[in-house]
Amino acid sequence: MYHRRAMREPLYLVTGGAGFIGSQLVTRLLRDGARVRVLDNFSTGTRANLAFPRDLRRRVEVVRGDVRDLATVARAARGARVVFHQAAMRSVPRSIKDPLGANANNVTGTLHVLEAARRARVPRVVYASSSSVYGDRPELPKREEQPTKPVSPYAVSKVAGELYASVWSRLFAVEAIGLRYFNVFGPRQDPKSEYAAVIPRFIMWALRGRPLEVHGDGRQSRDFTYIDNVVEANVLAGRAAGVAGEVFNVGCGSRTSLLEIIAMLEAIVGRSLARRHAPSRSGDVAHTLADLSKAKQLLGYEPLVGFEDGLKRTVEYFRARA
Repeated sequence: MYHRRAMREPLYLVTGGAGFIGSQLVTRLLRDGARVRVLDNFSTGTRANLAFPRDLRRRVEVVRGDVRDLATVARAARGARVVFHQAAMRSVPRSIKDPLGANANNVTGTLHVLEAARRARVPRVVYASSSSVYGDRPELPKREEQPTKPVSPYAVSKVAGELYASVWSRLFAVEAIGLRYFNVFGPRQDPKSEYAAVIPRFIMWALRGRPLEVHGDGRQSRDFTYIDNVVEANVLAGRAAGVAGEVFNVGCGSRTSLLEIIAMLEAIVGRSLARRHAPSRSGDVAHTLADLSKAKQLLGYEPLVGFEDGLKRTVEYFRARA
């Protein structure tokens, strides 16, 4: 009975599906009634992120494999309606330390996903790009038609992925849609890695009573984007018409400085937080802010959760697991 019903449910492949963003996207797709195949090498993703209730677990297939291996990706893509490509080496500092690894994971990996989709006749690929492609150009907000100017190996790898996706859309009828994420944060994000994003690290230090390490003067600002907004953008991009080969900003449309985050955290935890300043990091940009006009018009995207509400939810998540 289940087998006959399951075969009528759409199948989606999520690369990096055991990671922070990927696992939350998997959860959403399952709750929407789909079947999901997860491809992950578990270098940063975890099995715990895939610990679904029984009613959801029966519609998940987990494939342990790496996007750097084309044959593995090609097998995983068979039968999929859409590939959501989330697997990547995400950290700017890590890409500076290991630029060849960033290229292998982000450029070769994305090329393999596109080619696997072509071979398996998967009609659409929605892939994760990054606001880092804009570099440190002073113009705000960032609009998709602005020239890219990467200032790190990570950013270069994302630009290259976008160019490959555009070509595959034109030459091979693979409808590739890129989403330029702006500083995603939320539950399941790892705060412990030396390459961890700033918000989970701030929360971890705040809950443990340790000084918050601030790179630079703390006035640098970002369009921090709560995870639910990113998941929603992926779902919309998976079904929108007439957007093949396009890229879209995915953010909240507002920006917050590190010092403002600290002030909000102090209000949430109910005490002042010590801080210590460290030198600015290579490859970081001063400010980001997303223009969401294109995503709103063509995808129907609207941020579901604002920054302050998202920060409170994230603190509650980490506090419950402290």
